[in-house]
Amino acid sequence: MHQPRIHSDEEIIAVYQRHIDMVFRISYSYLKNIADSEDAVSMTFIKYMNNDIVFHSIEHEKAWFIVTCTHVCKDMLKQRWRRHISFDENHIVKLETFQIDQTLEAILKLPARYKTVIYMYYYEGYNSEEIAEILHKPSSTIRNQLARAKKILKRKLGDLTL
Repeated sequence: MHQPRIHSDEEIIAVYQRHIDMVFRISYSYLKNIADSEDAVSMTFIKYMNNDIVFHSIEHEKAWFIVTCTHVCKDMLKQRWRRHISFDENHIVKLETFQIDQTLEAILKLPARYKTVIYMYYYEGYNSEEIAEILHKPSSTIRNQLARAKKILKRKLGDLTL
């Protein structure tokens, strides 16, 4: 029988410190509130701790966290109870270290299929080929989604260069 690999405390702490900010930003971009975002972060890191995956590189590790966090958030959004709760944005506490500017606010309002690729492209620095590989989609699909997302953002933001 296959014995799962156990991550050391030091390894978990190092991985957490490398990816916590990114995982929180992705979670917040999907869930749009701090409490649910923190839950998604916790679930993402629990999946890591319960998984015996061995990463081939830091980039492989980063990609795994992006995809896993995205799936966790999408699962949370599908939950029935979530559909009936509406949050008043005035009652959501903003984190001082998590700045939401006009551009990020517009990105948060994009449909999920565009939000993920725009985030990965501009905030994580992946190119369209890398995003396609991480998301297991054709690169032409990613390029189309990036183009459409940029067009939507340009309409919302005016002439800011993307």
